[in-house]
Amino acid sequence: MDLLAINWLAIILAAISGFIVGGIWYGPIMGKQWMGAVGLTEEDIQGGNMGQIYGTAFLFSLLASFMLDHLLTSYGQSFGFGTIVLISTGIALGFIVPAIGTNYLFSQKSRKLFLIDAGYWILFYIAMGCVHAAFSAGQ
Repeated sequence: MDLLAINWLAIILAAISGFIVGGIWYGPIMGKQWMGAVGLTEEDIQGGNMGQIYGTAFLFSLLASFMLDHLLTSYGQSFGFGTIVLISTGIALGFIVPAIGTNYLFSQKSRKLFLIDAGYWILFYIAMGCVHAAFSAGQ
């Protein structure tokens, strides 16, 4: 892997896009429902180490974006915009959602929490796929 050939700007912007999706999803759209489903209050959330939580979450977003970029470029061919978005959505539906679903089944978490979190991860990967696709279209 040639580190200089990696599109770091696409990776960073895609990670930011997924991170923004999370802020919107777990904020005004599903924030109160999510807090209820996990049993947290506003005070609980504010009592957490937000710098560590957001910083680590963003590092995970960067890792996911880097791996998506690596997957897309390792085939040695270019994909169209729609194909890249389908691939990224397929990662969410085929890998992420089943993984969290299995964890939630065994930890006996609610279906509501599963649907909230699964919805987020699908949107996260769609957003990242759109950014990576936009950068790939110019190549």
